[in-house]
Amino acid sequence: MKVVGFTIALFLATFLSKAQGYSVENIPASLKNRANAVIRDSRTIVDMRAADQVVLKVSNAITILNRNGEKYGHLALFYDKNTSIKSVKGEIYDEFGKQVSKFSLGNFKDESAVNDFSLFEDSRVKYYIPQLNSYPYTIVYTYEVRHKQNLIIPQWKPVAGFDVSVEKSSYQFLQLPTEEVRIYAIKYQGEPEVTADDKQKSLQWTLRGFNALKKEAYAPNPETYFPSIKVAPNNFHYYDLKGSYTDWQSLGKVIYDHLLKGRQALPSETANFITDLVKDETSDRAKAKKIYEYFQKKTRYISVQIGIGGFQPMKASEVDKLGYGDCKALVNYMQSLLDVVGINAYYCVVEAGDEKTDLIPSFASMEQGNHVILCLPLQGDTTWLECTSQDAPFGHLGSFTDDRWVLACTKDGGKLMKTPKFEAASSRQMRSAQLSLSKNGTISGTVNTTFDGSQFDNHSYLVAKSAIEKERALKYIYDINNIEFKEISLTANKDIPLFTEKFVVAVDRYGIENHGKLQLSPNMFNVKRNVPSSRNRIFPLDLKRGYIDVDTITFTLDDGIVPVVIPRILKTESKFGIYQAEIKMVADKLLYSRKLIMKDGIYPAEDYEAFENFVNEIANYDNVKLTLALKK
Repeated sequence: MKVVGFTIALFLATFLSKAQGYSVENIPASLKNRANAVIRDSRTIVDMRAADQVVLKVSNAITILNRNGEKYGHLALFYDKNTSIKSVKGEIYDEFGKQVSKFSLGNFKDESAVNDFSLFEDSRVKYYIPQLNSYPYTIVYTYEVRHKQNLIIPQWKPVAGFDVSVEKSSYQFLQLPTEEVRIYAIKYQGEPEVTADDKQKSLQWTLRGFNALKKEAYAPNPETYFPSIKVAPNNFHYYDLKGSYTDWQSLGKVIYDHLLKGRQALPSETANFITDLVKDETSDRAKAKKIYEYFQKKTRYISVQIGIGGFQPMKASEVDKLGYGDCKALVNYMQSLLDVVGINAYYCVVEAGDEKTDLIPSFASMEQGNHVILCLPLQGDTTWLECTSQDAPFGHLGSFTDDRWVLACTKDGGKLMKTPKFEAASSRQMRSAQLSLSKNGTISGTVNTTFDGSQFDNHSYLVAKSAIEKERALKYIYDINNIEFKEISLTANKDIPLFTEKFVVAVDRYGIENHGKLQLSPNMFNVKRNVPSSRNRIFPLDLKRGYIDVDTITFTLDDGIVPVVIPRILKTESKFGIYQAEIKMVADKLLYSRKLIMKDGIYPAEDYEAFENFVNEIANYDNVKLTLALKK
């Protein structure tokens, strides 16, 4: 299509010369409202000339209104042996559209894109950060990147983030008319503009006049409400790998046959050791648990992005020899160990993170998923394993991978499976404290707390810390002035799983003495914080995980304290949960008990005010103070 090609070339040649039209005063007032940055004109062209020749051309003009929007003026370009940066040029304009500087690829810094836990990655990044101290300003740039693969097509995300508005943004995908691609649109109104001839087909999406969205507390995953376009060709080329897929079943087959197959052989010595290790176990679950505990002691996580663009795991024999690997390698190794004793397991791709991001059931694509876990389809007891943790109990997935659709790769192809959800009833924090309260307000005693379900990970990371680090962390967690910890004991029962935290605590002058009275808050360790207000809310309220907290604190009072307390019951209930706290005297002891049940769920935006009132009422009750009399 010569006309389309000429249009692209003409635009790239003239884009910078037109930049003087980007005076800040030309931005509509509605787009400045609540915005830290405004995308003035963004144009993305993906030209899939062949499966092994994809050209990405981007032209962008972004006005940075204040310091909070500064990050949107940064430009980072990643490259490796499969991706090359062909050109970059740009200019920066002041508030009035006057050019103040220009830059090219020579002004970029170049460094490894490897993180602190990685080995053998060949990915690098070139990045440019404008050095301006005055706002607003506009950065205008164009660049071209060439990919020798089409397995992962750059997706379109026209809205860069919260507090960013869009004047105009477009995405054009060019392909041969004979190529078949699948499209997935999120929150895009309308259909793409399609033009075609016998040489080329063009699909173009355009977004105009998108007002900035304010980040709201407890909002759903941003992936579900920011507009985006995903493209996945049916036929792909990636490094030396060629194939096709149209759904998760066929993509799982590609992964199994081309990335995993033939990489699970183990040294005979290791196979014999594993066989002997579980010879006395009578069930597959007991065998798997014993192998997993051996695996955790033998291996550690470290990112190793090698093998077909980082998608292929290291061979099991290499992990066996080296004792480390990334999530792919460790899952593949654990799967290989289980296979020695005939236990079937699935290599599962998941989008990990606290947001609970599902793989899109109706749209298969390789860029979905950033982590790998292992599934054991044991008879009547499907078990999931996190293979990057040396401490996770057998069968425990934390909030990093819970309750979401994942892709299980099997010899028969891929299938979507759901990871377990933590129910509130099994996600408990149970605390019991036996404390002494002296006449001068000093507190001392023992505190025992257990955590299970989704709360298991709340403090379990402290187990591996040094004694000094544990004490420092606990002071931060409990945030009480003058608090000191002694005899700290942290243990994880991997059979249940259950995490137990025990310590001896002392708080100098926790109670405030004043004119013969002693004032203190009986709820020392679990104070609910207020939630931020959210007026004119747009997004639903997403309470991702429910839980139960139970606290029982018994205060033994000094002889100098008059044990007179009027019993109080503090209670509130709503669709979001139930709260009850009670303060009373039992014999000569002051007893404080508290129970909070929080429910998970997605609620309409108009429910947020009720949620805010509910939580803030709990916060007020949690901060209630008592006044005790002192003997003269």
